[in-house]
Amino acid sequence: MAECQKQDPPNRFSNGAYGVLYVGETFETALFETMHHHARFMAAMAQPAGWTSQCREIVLDVDTTPHDLRTLDRSNPVLAPEDYTEAQKLGAELRATGSDGVVYPGVRHSGGECAGLFYPDRASLPVHGRHLDYHWDGGKVDLYRDIAARQIYRVV
Repeated sequence: MAECQKQDPPNRFSNGAYGVLYVGETFETALFETMHHHARFMAAMAQPAGWTSQCREIVLDVDTTPHDLRTLDRSNPVLAPEDYTEAQKLGAELRATGSDGVVYPGVRHSGGECAGLFYPDRASLPVHGRHLDYHWDGGKVDLYRDIAARQIYRVV
């Protein structure tokens, strides 16, 4: 019998050997993070412009005190916008020593804060929030639509 081992895609605090649940402190912080990663995916797949993705906001409580990286200088390689090498090393070290995760300054939303949880059960009480659509212009996510509010917002 063959054994299939799933590997998660690499991300800021994991090389793919384990998953990380990422949480933005505010809607805007989570929005900018997800739009960035959606745009990277769309560009890598050479997708045509259009309304491309439906996303759901999930509001939850974080039930742990993650390792605090909010005092890091913005020039610290752990916070590099595209190169996750140092952040992945730190994530592996922290997880190996029993850390539940990290809290860090948002990289794509000035003033925002994010958490990366090494164990998803450290978050609880998930509640569905907004239902969004993203518009891909061929180079970036330029619009998002809030379905319930029946509003389209331009991303600047």
